[in-house]
Amino acid sequence: MQALKDYPVIFKQTVAWGDMDAFAHVNNVQYYRYMESARIAYLQHLNIFEKEIYTVIASSNCQYLRPVLYPDVLHIGVRVEELRHSAIRMSYTLYSEQQQTNVAQGEAVLVCLNKTSHQKTNLPDDIRQKIIALEQQVGHVL
Repeated sequence: MQALKDYPVIFKQTVAWGDMDAFAHVNNVQYYRYMESARIAYLQHLNIFEKEIYTVIASSNCQYLRPVLYPDVLHIGVRVEELRHSAIRMSYTLYSEQQQTNVAQGEAVLVCLNKTSHQKTNLPDDIRQKIIALEQQVGHVL
């Protein structure tokens, strides 16, 4: 799991039988759900849900490197790649226990919205500092 050493938050995802599609591998939509769960775990480290902001996805992508089959456990590394005034860009890597390799990678841009007005707002300074500190734990400098 050397590939995960640069990710400050690693979310463990058990692949369920129901995640499979008619072609006997994990359906592509599930990868986005897996990345969402990892993203929420990261955001919980920041206590961002206690703030007066929402984070919404402006864009996301996933590159599928190898098919994933049931049963398996994925370790999903998540980190912030870029801090902007009102947005952050995160990256993900999905590592398969069964295959002992990375099976997918992805990215998402999250935009901050004010909870009341639903207008774009700046990332709070304390959250920005928590992200910087969390990333520094694995030697990632933003």
